[in-house]
Amino acid sequence: MDQVAVTAFFQTLVQGLLTGGLYALIGTGLSLIFGVMRVINFAHGDFLAIGMFITLALFKAFNLDPYLSLLVAAPLGFGLGYFIQRVVLSKLGDRLGEGSMLATLGLGLIISNTLLLGFGAQPQSINVPYAINTFKFAGVQVSVSLLIAGLGTVLAISALNLVLYRTELGRAIRATAQNPLGAELQGVKTSNIQAIVFGVGVSFAAIAGVLLMPLLYTFPTVGENYVTKAFIVTVLGGLGNLPGAIAGGLVLGVIESLGAFYVSNNYRDAYGLIAFLLVLLLRPEGLFGKTVKRV
Repeated sequence: MDQVAVTAFFQTLVQGLLTGGLYALIGTGLSLIFGVMRVINFAHGDFLAIGMFITLALFKAFNLDPYLSLLVAAPLGFGLGYFIQRVVLSKLGDRLGEGSMLATLGLGLIISNTLLLGFGAQPQSINVPYAINTFKFAGVQVSVSLLIAGLGTVLAISALNLVLYRTELGRAIRATAQNPLGAELQGVKTSNIQAIVFGVGVSFAAIAGVLLMPLLYTFPTVGENYVTKAFIVTVLGGLGNLPGAIAGGLVLGVIESLGAFYVSNNYRDAYGLIAFLLVLLLRPEGLFGKTVKRV
């Protein structure tokens, strides 16, 4: 293998890992919600779209740098998720499992149509000076925006892990995930914990939307593309398995990048779906379902 081929391989691998990091961020929010609440959030991609449109609106109105939009999108995402759990999902009671699917599907439709009314159907993007800049290291060129997105992903997931394993709130979340009744008997307000968890999951989706905005264009139904990837990531890693979701996101990003480079970019999304189907058939608990701890 000549030097050019080696460089091309590592270039593709690095891009796949950075893209996979964003997939991991999206999947982590979905997996956290399922791990604690056993709720499959079909509106997860639409919450990501909210993050993208918040970034777009702030950029157009105030020329605000897209990454500074995190200061607005993250808390708004958390507040929205907390509100939805308290007002909608908590009212489902014993029907939470089945009812949450219909409820989140309905929420997704409401969000996408609201965005359509507010911003129109045409794809929109933002132009920032560094969007076309690249960073070169050891012959490998990486988009500056993609590198920033990768670093943002690492920071967000690291902060979540610190909360989960170093704070009282984290203990309460893990106790609620493992045994809600036992947690209640120990004085944990599981209803409040579930609202916090749903808020964090939505916040992570919004953060991912902000990080994606300098790289892509957005439109009201853009979330449909990413909710599929979120489900693929969670299945690859094992439902409710946060470390598995991170690993699953990286695996998906690498599979897509290598497939696009060595086979055809026209079928980029298909490679992840093939991996998804193979895992469902051969290892339905996920690639890391038995080897990595759950929340």
